[in-house]
Amino acid sequence: MAALFISDLHIDATRPQVLTGLQRLLGTLDDDIDAVYILGDLVEVWVGDDDDGPTAVAIRDTLGRAAQRRAVHVMHGNRDFLFGARFAAETGVALLEDPAVIEVDGERVLIAHGDAYCTRDLAYQKAREQLRSKAWQAGVLAMSLIDRRALAAGLRARSIAANENKAANIMDVTPRAIEEAMDAADVKLMVHGHTHRPGIHSLTGGRRRIVLGDWHRCGWKLTLAPGDANLSCFALPMAGRQRSAPPLTSGS
Repeated sequence: MAALFISDLHIDATRPQVLTGLQRLLGTLDDDIDAVYILGDLVEVWVGDDDDGPTAVAIRDTLGRAAQRRAVHVMHGNRDFLFGARFAAETGVALLEDPAVIEVDGERVLIAHGDAYCTRDLAYQKAREQLRSKAWQAGVLAMSLIDRRALAAGLRARSIAANENKAANIMDVTPRAIEEAMDAADVKLMVHGHTHRPGIHSLTGGRRRIVLGDWHRCGWKLTLAPGDANLSCFALPMAGRQRSAPPLTSGS
């Protein structure tokens, strides 16, 4: 059987074609795909499982429908770290730890959002430690929904401003961090997102690292099937005249 992997959709109200693209993808999956893995940043921001906004409601409905037909797994990213038990119960998805080791057709695969391996970005790692803190999250969730939305908007604005002044290389993963993670997990295949630099990378010892793309000019998906890894870019609805890019089968 096969598994589908996606990440970094960054769904919000300003780009409805992304949500529509997800709905179409999940509604037309091949029968041999028995599991879907969403590796973080499904949404641009998640302010809590009590969010009653139209986008949050549509996401719950979309995932709920998909989870009725096959297993759907969701991993926290740096945008949706507040997905909680209520979200999982209402949608039927399973929340995954980051990182996690799964098995696809008998092969162990290390999956992660990917931001933990951007170790050269010290400022980001410090912020990540706070955002992933249970105490900090509890404090945020104790705030009103209106205040949480305002906080999220402020954090997003500061993140954009900070990234504009960073060298591109420090926002990518550190090769040594990837090697150590794969060694610790004892795997030959790793799949992650976050960096928005899709590709299939051949590593030493016959190992591979597959990076998922963000859903900006197109939607990116990875299908792992027996003996095959198909990373491809497909057109999003309402996204102009863009064309799908050919599947990627190798990378540097």
